[in-house]
Amino acid sequence: MHTTRKFFKKNLKWFATFFILLGLLLTNLNLYPYNIFSHSLGVMGWTFTGYLSKDKAIMINFGLQIPLFMIGYLKIFGF
Repeated sequence: MHTTRKFFKKNLKWFATFFILLGLLLTNLNLYPYNIFSHSLGVMGWTFTGYLSKDKAIMINFGLQIPLFMIGYLKIFGF
């Protein structure tokens, strides 16, 4: 179990970073709503990484972005 946690702490942040950068690229290319899907995956990955490493600054920074993405999802799906 400890090695699984170590794997996530080591690799999840790279996957999350990839999705955040991809979301920024898609925003610059004006590819809506794909930018929201990608960027929110990265934000959730970084929030979980902050949780695993008990880093409150990361959890606050990325965790507070989740409700903002929820507004975008509500707009996309018409709720």
